[in-house]
Amino acid sequence: MTINKKTPPSMDEWLREAKADSSAEKIGMYLTHNGTVRQTAKATVREGNMDIPEVTGMYFSYDEKKVNAAIEETYKMDGIYYIRVWLNEGHLSVCDDIMYVLIGGDIRPHVIDALQSLVGTIKRECVVENEKYE
Repeated sequence: MTINKKTPPSMDEWLREAKADSSAEKIGMYLTHNGTVRQTAKATVREGNMDIPEVTGMYFSYDEKKVNAAIEETYKMDGIYYIRVWLNEGHLSVCDDIMYVLIGGDIRPHVIDALQSLVGTIKRECVVENEKYE
């Protein structure tokens, strides 16, 4: 079965919706993350393995239940009132969007910590990324 990639969301629209949400009055900062497929292999970037060829694409999938659980855990963090996550899927090319995450919270340190925690959990526990090389 072939899964085709999705159309990415509009961050402008997401922010408009977030600011119209009932939580908006408690929020002093919104922070976004946009992960994309890069040409440099993960093993090269993270481990310094220079023997890996350039990435030409990626197969990406995720476990929705695990993502939702990660979001719920992030809502338990201090000062976090708004979260929205979009994940792509299927066969992706270099520069394609992998994920968007929007987090709104009371103060900068809370929002930064929550974004780092949620994106880290998603990457470690919720997704499968298989880089392609040619």
